[in-house]
Amino acid sequence: MALLPCLKTGRMEAGCDEAGRGCLAGAVYAAAVILPPDFHHADLNDSKRLSVKKRYELRTVIEREAVAWATGSVAPEEIDRINILNASFLAMHRAIEQLKTVPQHLLIDGNRFTPYPGIPHTTVVGGDGKYRSIAAASILAKTCRDDYMNSLAEVWPTYQWEKNKGYPTRAHREAIRTYGFTPLHRRSFTLLPSRQLSLAFSGDLRRPDEMSHGHS
Repeated sequence: MALLPCLKTGRMEAGCDEAGRGCLAGAVYAAAVILPPDFHHADLNDSKRLSVKKRYELRTVIEREAVAWATGSVAPEEIDRINILNASFLAMHRAIEQLKTVPQHLLIDGNRFTPYPGIPHTTVVGGDGKYRSIAAASILAKTCRDDYMNSLAEVWPTYQWEKNKGYPTRAHREAIRTYGFTPLHRRSFTLLPSRQLSLAFSGDLRRPDEMSHGHS
């Protein structure tokens, strides 16, 4: 099915989506994207349906041609404090507030959202496979989060985050069982089914909000 250009013709809409909600480690990321009314790319789709190479190719196109775009993130310690659902909404809010052009309406992937002040919204279940702007946001959120997890994998190589990106794969859980959890792990999540482990840590970490960015 071809992606729709907008919900309402003639209105400036920003599509919003998140990445990393189901991970055991790392920040949750979100993106907001306003596309030109005539934007079209044959390969644009939900990021989950695209290869890694294609996602990054499309990211370049989106960042170059979008009216405005931005990303936002919420760190693991914030996720533990406010829960992952609220953290996902907060990451979207942080992306929206960085947009250089203020949209008239927000298209939110999913069925729930905390309203953003002054901008009405519509939630769309499976929106990243229905609307171009949400698909574009899903690509930016996914690739920016992957960059972030790849950088953390260099600091914590035993967890193979360059491969699993923090999701609960068998290898990731086995690494947690063997080495314990890090400050990047979400303590409010069930890291292991039976017991929780800890890991001594000293040093500095790159905060995800330092990697948030936008463009118009």
